[in-house]
Amino acid sequence: MVMRKRQWILCLLMSALIMLPACRAAEIEQEGLTVVATLFPQYDFARQILGDKGTVKLLLPPGTEAHSYDPTPQDMVTMEKASILIYTSDEMEPWAAKIIASGNLQNTRIVDASQNIVLMDEHEEDHGEEGHAHGEKDPHYWLDPNNAILMVDTIEDAVIEADANNAAYYQENAEELRRQLRQLDQDCRELAEELTNKTILCGGHFAFGYFAKQYGFTYRSPYKGFSADSEPTPQNIIELIQAMEETGSHAIFYEELIQPKVAEVLAKETGASMYLLHGAHNISKEELEKQLSYISIMEQNLQNLREGLTS
Repeated sequence: MVMRKRQWILCLLMSALIMLPACRAAEIEQEGLTVVATLFPQYDFARQILGDKGTVKLLLPPGTEAHSYDPTPQDMVTMEKASILIYTSDEMEPWAAKIIASGNLQNTRIVDASQNIVLMDEHEEDHGEEGHAHGEKDPHYWLDPNNAILMVDTIEDAVIEADANNAAYYQENAEELRRQLRQLDQDCRELAEELTNKTILCGGHFAFGYFAKQYGFTYRSPYKGFSADSEPTPQNIIELIQAMEETGSHAIFYEELIQPKVAEVLAKETGASMYLLHGAHNISKEELEKQLSYISIMEQNLQNLREGLTS
């Protein structure tokens, strides 16, 4: 009797396990995919690929600075309910590895958006940066449009694996996005060829190392690393002023979502104009309402570089 009961329980468990994928597929067919993205670039790419076949949620609240973010208990619930979680990298989000290891996301497809990208070692940038808040790798790979294309490939594959019935739809959307990113890459190359001054003087943390390397720019920043809590030394600021004098530049660039204190002081002391260089980690509530995209942000960056480096 006991043996039969055990066999019955085992059969029930096996049936439940067999039915899980079918139930998951039926749920996706009825309600669409639910994708959660940790940063704005993969959020933007995922929503363009999914179109009207699902919903995409950005884990970061609008206006939140990305480098100091840690997920809340509510964020954990959001990730557990998602069909797909797309995170940036272990370097950008060190908390991701802990959450994955916890086993709480067993029903969520986890995608590392950097999996097909070669991350740049800190020393490769070779611009005097000696510290790095995330370790030895620069996590800002998405600011090179060529890497953005690889991100689109990765997200497309994950979405199709989760919802193969709509594969053709996702492929069409992804290809259109790749076309736009290839045009962005061409725009970057044309700007680089156009400019004679290719030294970007940044009063904030400089996230554009991949961009600079790809298109032949150099840069100076008084900050070491990317932590929002880091502060430049007086010597760092003096060196930036000297770089302004050496290059004859009248432009100082600053980053998004952080009060540009150093850039404001430098602009006041030197008469330089300030230009935003948006790293696209996250966007403000106002930018979200304007439906900014990764590409529109990068195109505005190119315009600001053109104006700033020719001033």
